[in-house]
Amino acid sequence: MEGERLASQARSSGLPAGGATAESPGVDAPLLGSSGSSALLQAEVLDLDEDEDDLEVFSKDASLMDMNSFSPMMPTSPLSMINQVKFEDEPDLKDLFITVDEPESHVTTIETFITYRIITKTSRGEFDSSEFEVRRRYQDFLWLKGKLEEAHPTLIIPPLPEKFIVKGMVERFNDDFIETRRKALQKFLNRIADHPTLTFNEDFKVFLTAQAWELSSHKKQGPGLLSRMGQTVRAVALSMRGVKSRPEEFMEMNNFIEIFSQKINLIDKISQRIYKEEREYSDEMKEYGPIHVLWSASEEDLVDSLRGVARCLDQCCKATEKRMSGLSEALLPAVHEYVLYSEMVMGVMKRRDQIQAELDSKVEALTYKKADTDLLIEEIGKLEDKVECANNALKADWERWKHNMQNDIKSAFTDMAEENIHYYEQCLATWESFLASQTDLHMEETSEDKPESH
Repeated sequence: MEGERLASQARSSGLPAGGATAESPGVDAPLLGSSGSSALLQAEVLDLDEDEDDLEVFSKDASLMDMNSFSPMMPTSPLSMINQVKFEDEPDLKDLFITVDEPESHVTTIETFITYRIITKTSRGEFDSSEFEVRRRYQDFLWLKGKLEEAHPTLIIPPLPEKFIVKGMVERFNDDFIETRRKALQKFLNRIADHPTLTFNEDFKVFLTAQAWELSSHKKQGPGLLSRMGQTVRAVALSMRGVKSRPEEFMEMNNFIEIFSQKINLIDKISQRIYKEEREYSDEMKEYGPIHVLWSASEEDLVDSLRGVARCLDQCCKATEKRMSGLSEALLPAVHEYVLYSEMVMGVMKRRDQIQAELDSKVEALTYKKADTDLLIEEIGKLEDKVECANNALKADWERWKHNMQNDIKSAFTDMAEENIHYYEQCLATWESFLASQTDLHMEETSEDKPESH
């Protein structure tokens, strides 16, 4: 088949198997778990960014968005893989730098929301200027994520922080939550900027450069609500039908991500619980030292020992605070990001299966001659090319994602190990110093108690 020959040429040119590792965000968000468990929590969640005006339908579960895999922007020939995936031998020169900062609260008669300033600096020729400054709210990030999924249904789009959180876990729009979200949004944009394909997406460029009114106008240029609903219904029907024979390599990917999701969710839950318990331990320690100081006022013979213990506890408290800060800024956000990534990858697998299911349905129709034969043959040819293109894009991005994931997780664990070593060394040195001082004091007291020899 001509499609197979062209796809073979594209593969022989080389597909990316790795990519740069972006820095870890400070995402210390409450755990929601997998999409299944999030459904159980729907009755207990708090919407932090209600969008009354936008007709776009978004969900953390992303089940509806996952179905929208039949975008007209999807390449119809393996040759268009050139536009989907960059080749490995291209230079990896960073030319796009994005910062998210200065959150601002906005209160209207119907809603309260936060906007963030986004500064983009670039040397790319397709941009009209070298620096841009815009303000965006969370729903704008959701719009961008949706457009990327439509244009690249089998590429792994970076995850956004959750829109919903469990009641009682954090106050609405408090400083810690806003800072956590700011860091996660910055990570999201820089992940896209570092991706060899997503970085050149036109909607991404519009998001970074257009003023608010221009972005609003650009959003309205997309398909209408009825069109999106039609695509969703079609995708749901195909997903219910299922795939007759998923290729072995995608079976292996699916098995890998299911096991990965189970393990990373468990690590995330335990890590969050340990952090909470150590935070409580740190708070108790802060009350422990002053008690020794108060006690020393009524124990003249133990003044030095009691105050020495109080100083040690104070120093250990400071070391614990520093260690807790390291956990919240390194390990916890890295682990939680890959909890969200696992959900995104599962969504990509579903979209790939839906594209293949559409091809299977046409082949079955041709077998039983349920429609015009010539038209079916033409449609099957196009769908075969579309499936091959989708498969190649996913295989290339899968290797890149695994490479980044392994580097990120290793880096997070290494940082945690170094933090722990430094913490325990500090505490050990503190208590050893106390013991040495008590030994010297004991020797002095013993020397004073000895009778003088004549």
